Amino acid sequence: MKARRVDGLDPEGTLADNAERIVRVRLDELCRFMPVAADPAEVVALHDMRIAAKRLRYILEITHPCFGPYAEAAINPVKELQEVLGDVHDCDEQLPEVRAFLGDLVAEDAAALVDGAAAPPHRDAYQGLVALTADLLARRERRFAAFLELWRDLERKGFRPRLEYAVGERSGANGRATIGSP
Repeated sequence: MKARRVDGLDPEGTLADNAERIVRVRLDELCRFMPVAADPAEVVALHDMRIAAKRLRYILEITHPCFGPYAEAAINPVKELQEVLGDVHDCDEQLPEVRAFLGDLVAEDAAALVDGAAAPPHRDAYQGLVALTADLLARRERRFAAFLELWRDLERKGFRPRLEYAVGERSGANGRATIGSP
Protein backbone atom coordinates (compact mmCIF):
# COMPACT_ATOMS: atom_id res chain seq x y z
CA MET A 1 0.00 0.00 0.00
CA LYS A 2 1.38 3.36 -0.98
CA ALA A 3 1.25 6.02 1.73
CA ARG A 4 -1.11 8.89 1.13
CA ARG A 5 0.54 12.17 0.28
CA VAL A 6 0.71 14.75 3.05
CA ASP A 7 -0.03 18.18 1.60
CA GLY A 8 0.93 21.48 3.15
CA LEU A 9 4.23 20.52 4.77
CA ASP A 10 6.40 23.59 5.32
CA PRO A 11 10.18 23.12 5.69
CA GLU A 12 10.31 26.51 7.41
CA GLY A 13 7.40 25.66 9.73
CA THR A 14 7.49 24.16 13.18
CA LEU A 15 8.04 20.49 13.77
CA ALA A 16 4.71 20.35 15.60
CA ASP A 17 2.77 21.93 12.74
CA ASN A 18 4.28 19.60 10.14
CA ALA A 19 4.01 16.54 12.37
CA GLU A 20 0.37 17.39 13.07
CA ARG A 21 -0.36 17.28 9.35
CA ILE A 22 1.39 13.95 8.99
CA VAL A 23 -0.33 12.39 12.01
CA ARG A 24 -3.76 13.54 10.82
CA VAL A 25 -3.22 12.01 7.38
CA ARG A 26 -1.87 8.75 8.85
CA LEU A 27 -4.75 8.56 11.33
CA ASP A 28 -7.29 9.10 8.57
CA GLU A 29 -5.48 6.53 6.45
CA LEU A 30 -5.82 3.97 9.26
CA CYS A 31 -9.45 4.69 10.08
CA ARG A 32 -10.62 4.57 6.46
CA PHE A 33 -10.05 0.81 6.36
CA MET A 34 -13.08 0.29 8.54
CA PRO A 35 -15.69 -1.13 8.04
CA VAL A 36 -14.15 -3.02 5.08
CA ALA A 37 -11.46 -4.60 7.29
CA ALA A 38 -14.19 -5.88 9.62
CA ASP A 39 -14.84 -8.56 7.00
CA PRO A 40 -12.45 -11.46 7.65
CA ALA A 41 -12.32 -12.23 3.92
CA GLU A 42 -10.80 -8.79 3.16
CA VAL A 43 -7.22 -10.01 3.36
CA VAL A 44 -5.75 -7.07 1.41
CA ALA A 45 -7.60 -4.45 3.50
CA LEU A 46 -6.42 -6.12 6.71
CA HIS A 47 -2.81 -6.16 5.52
CA ASP A 48 -2.99 -2.54 4.32
CA MET A 49 -4.52 -1.52 7.65
CA ARG A 50 -1.51 -3.07 9.40
CA ILE A 51 0.80 -1.00 7.22
CA ALA A 52 -1.24 2.13 8.01
CA ALA A 53 -1.00 1.34 11.75
CA LYS A 54 2.76 0.95 11.42
CA ARG A 55 3.09 4.35 9.73
CA LEU A 56 0.96 6.04 12.39
CA ARG A 57 2.87 4.34 15.19
CA TYR A 58 6.26 5.40 13.87
CA ILE A 59 5.32 9.06 13.39
CA LEU A 60 3.82 9.12 16.90
CA GLU A 61 6.93 7.53 18.41
CA ILE A 62 9.09 10.25 16.88
CA THR A 63 6.88 13.31 17.38
CA HIS A 64 4.68 12.66 20.44
CA PRO A 65 6.68 15.10 22.62
CA CYS A 66 5.34 17.92 20.43
CA PHE A 67 1.75 17.20 21.39
CA GLY A 68 -0.62 16.68 24.27
CA PRO A 69 -0.20 13.62 26.51
CA TYR A 70 -2.65 11.41 24.63
CA ALA A 71 -0.32 11.36 21.61
CA GLU A 72 2.14 9.28 23.63
CA ALA A 73 -0.62 7.16 25.17
CA ALA A 74 -1.92 6.34 21.67
CA ILE A 75 1.33 4.61 20.69
CA ASN A 76 0.65 1.38 22.61
CA PRO A 77 -2.83 0.69 21.22
CA VAL A 78 -1.59 1.44 17.69
CA LYS A 79 1.33 -0.94 18.27
CA GLU A 80 -1.09 -3.59 19.55
CA LEU A 81 -3.29 -3.07 16.49
CA GLN A 82 -0.26 -3.43 14.22
CA GLU A 83 0.79 -6.64 16.00
CA VAL A 84 -2.60 -8.34 15.94
CA LEU A 85 -3.06 -7.47 12.26
CA GLY A 86 0.45 -8.79 11.65
CA ASP A 87 -0.54 -12.11 13.23
CA VAL A 88 -3.61 -12.28 10.97
CA HIS A 89 -1.40 -11.54 7.96
CA ASP A 90 1.09 -14.23 8.97
CA CYS A 91 -1.72 -16.80 8.94
CA ASP A 92 -2.96 -15.47 5.60
CA GLU A 93 0.52 -15.98 4.16
CA GLN A 94 1.18 -19.39 5.71
CA LEU A 95 -2.14 -21.10 4.96
CA PRO A 96 -1.76 -21.16 1.16
CA GLU A 97 1.81 -22.44 1.51
CA VAL A 98 0.77 -25.31 3.79
CA ARG A 99 -2.19 -26.18 1.58
CA ALA A 100 0.00 -26.13 -1.53
CA PHE A 101 2.57 -28.39 0.12
CA LEU A 102 -0.18 -30.81 1.16
CA GLY A 103 -1.56 -30.72 -2.39
CA ASP A 104 1.89 -31.50 -3.80
CA LEU A 105 2.26 -34.50 -1.49
CA VAL A 106 -1.16 -35.81 -2.43
CA ALA A 107 -0.31 -35.45 -6.14
CA GLU A 108 3.00 -37.27 -5.61
CA ASP A 109 1.23 -40.04 -3.73
CA ALA A 110 -1.40 -40.37 -6.43
CA ALA A 111 1.35 -40.73 -9.02
CA ALA A 112 3.11 -43.31 -6.84
CA LEU A 113 -0.11 -45.31 -6.49
CA VAL A 114 -0.64 -45.17 -10.25
CA ASP A 115 2.91 -46.51 -10.64
CA GLY A 116 2.05 -49.46 -8.37
CA ALA A 117 3.04 -48.31 -4.87
CA ALA A 118 1.33 -50.37 -2.17
CA ALA A 119 0.58 -47.31 -0.02
CA PRO A 120 0.87 -43.53 -0.33
CA PRO A 121 4.49 -42.72 0.58
CA HIS A 122 3.62 -39.44 2.29
CA ARG A 123 0.53 -40.53 4.21
CA ASP A 124 2.20 -39.92 7.58
CA ALA A 125 2.85 -36.29 6.65
CA TYR A 126 -0.83 -35.61 5.90
CA GLN A 127 -1.92 -35.69 9.50
CA GLY A 128 0.68 -33.09 10.51
CA LEU A 129 -0.14 -30.79 7.61
CA VAL A 130 -3.87 -31.06 8.23
CA ALA A 131 -3.29 -30.33 11.93
CA LEU A 132 -1.12 -27.34 11.01
CA THR A 133 -3.84 -26.06 8.67
CA ALA A 134 -6.44 -26.36 11.43
CA ASP A 135 -4.13 -24.61 13.87
CA LEU A 136 -3.50 -21.73 11.46
CA LEU A 137 -7.22 -21.35 10.73
CA ALA A 138 -8.03 -21.29 14.45
CA ARG A 139 -5.19 -18.86 15.20
CA ARG A 140 -6.34 -16.53 12.43
CA GLU A 141 -9.91 -16.60 13.70
CA ARG A 142 -8.78 -15.84 17.27
CA ARG A 143 -6.48 -13.01 16.17
CA PHE A 144 -9.13 -11.56 13.87
CA ALA A 145 -11.60 -11.58 16.78
CA ALA A 146 -8.94 -9.86 18.91
CA PHE A 147 -8.53 -7.24 16.19
CA LEU A 148 -12.26 -6.52 16.10
CA GLU A 149 -12.42 -6.28 19.89
CA LEU A 150 -9.40 -3.96 19.97
CA TRP A 151 -10.91 -1.74 17.28
CA ARG A 152 -14.27 -1.59 19.09
CA ASP A 153 -12.45 -0.72 22.31
CA LEU A 154 -10.53 2.08 20.54
CA GLU A 155 -13.80 3.44 19.18
CA ARG A 156 -15.48 3.22 22.62
CA LYS A 157 -12.59 5.14 24.16
CA GLY A 158 -12.70 7.85 21.50
CA PHE A 159 -9.29 7.01 20.07
CA ARG A 160 -9.59 9.07 16.91
CA PRO A 161 -11.07 12.27 18.38
CA ARG A 162 -8.73 12.11 21.35
CA LEU A 163 -5.67 11.75 19.13
CA GLU A 164 -6.91 14.51 16.82
CA TYR A 165 -7.31 16.76 19.87
CA ALA A 166 -3.88 15.78 21.24
CA VAL A 167 -2.06 16.65 18.02
CA GLY A 168 -3.76 20.04 18.09
CA GLU A 169 -2.25 20.69 21.52
CA ARG A 170 1.32 21.89 21.76
CA SER A 171 3.83 20.73 24.35
CA GLY A 172 6.41 23.35 25.33
CA ALA A 173 9.45 24.22 23.22
CA ASN A 174 9.29 20.91 21.35
CA GLY A 175 6.33 22.17 19.39
CA ARG A 176 8.18 25.33 18.27
CA ALA A 177 11.24 23.61 16.82
CA THR A 178 11.53 23.93 13.09
CA ILE A 179 12.37 21.07 10.81
CA GLY A 180 16.10 20.93 10.40
CA SER A 181 16.81 22.74 13.68
CA PRO A 182 18.40 20.86 16.58
